[in-house]
Amino acid sequence: MKDVMMTFMRTTLSIDDDVIERAKAIAAKLRRPFRAVVNDALRAGLDQMEKPARKRAYRTEPHAMGLRSGRNLDNIQELLAQIEGEDFR
Repeated sequence: MKDVMMTFMRTTLSIDDDVIERAKAIAAKLRRPFRAVVNDALRAGLDQMEKPARKRAYRTEPHAMGLRSGRNLDNIQELLAQIEGEDFR
């Protein structure tokens, strides 16, 4: 079994008062050290930030537009000739 060596680094952070109060409340509720709660919260937040943003599916609603009389969608060349003129080729 490998020996696990954990290194701790002291760092000064400016944390908003409301965040500190929430972390303290959670630490008290869970009966865990404040430091552990802050580290877990940072890990969870960093993990979330590293995930690619979830893309929402783009959906369009189809609408029956109808077809003008005299237009035939079965022959694209003929349709283009009617719409664009004979210069489309």
